[in-house]
Amino acid sequence: MNPSGTTRLTCLLGSPVSHSISPAMHNTAFDALGLDYTYMAFDVSEENIKTAVDGLRLFNCRGFNLTMPLKTAVIPYLDEMSEAARLSHSVNTCVIEDGKLIGHTTDGIGFLQAMIDSGIEYKEKVLTVLGAGGAATSIIVQAAIDGVSKINIFKRKNASFDKVVDFADRITRATDCDVFVFDIADMTTLEFCLQESDILINATNVGMGDDDSSLIPPEFLYKELIVTDVIYHPAYTRLLQDAQKVGCQVMNGKYMLLYQGAAAFKLWTQKDMPIDLIKEKCFAEE
Repeated sequence: MNPSGTTRLTCLLGSPVSHSISPAMHNTAFDALGLDYTYMAFDVSEENIKTAVDGLRLFNCRGFNLTMPLKTAVIPYLDEMSEAARLSHSVNTCVIEDGKLIGHTTDGIGFLQAMIDSGIEYKEKVLTVLGAGGAATSIIVQAAIDGVSKINIFKRKNASFDKVVDFADRITRATDCDVFVFDIADMTTLEFCLQESDILINATNVGMGDDDSSLIPPEFLYKELIVTDVIYHPAYTRLLQDAQKVGCQVMNGKYMLLYQGAAAFKLWTQKDMPIDLIKEKCFAEE
């Protein structure tokens, strides 16, 4: 990497960001394709998002990614949004075009492409999704746009429950997919929905890190159900371990990060990220 006076900046905003592999991914791809770009990570709080965005626009930054807690905080400062970003009310990628800030969400694209990569067919299938946060809503929106027939969302019946019901109604009206919301404490309905589902997606943080718990009782799982998780640390959460024991095909969130990054890379450069190289350099098994 030899930055020059013409090098375009791309970056990640969020807090914390020091652990992110996004700089390694994008800079490896820029170098491989001979593109005059660089990617950096900046620790930015929600309180400082406007200042950061104004600065990046002023410096003619090509675009940036957003991670927690900024995926919705950035929305008031955008000029335009993609359909998926608008429907999910979540933005993880921005492109700056002629001074205009355009928001996109590539999380859903990333997760669904990872499923394709794993040989999982999701079109015209029934999904059950656990959670309704930023990653979940992006996956739900993209799945509905891409032709999933039905999605059952399970979440806690807390202060945001009615908002998620409104979100589900909006997606149902905007696409050909029927979306329903249920209380995750309703075990009878959860078991019924799993029985009619082709794919289960855990889009919560339950099972992350040292958390050895699962939202799904092992007896609710059956061999024909495909079980996936947005979590990639650990590689096999309690949910995925339980699913493996009954013979389910499983997938974690490892390559969601890769493919959402590849989609952002394409938006900024109009070039395809060299996926095989990035897998080798940045996602090699330890």
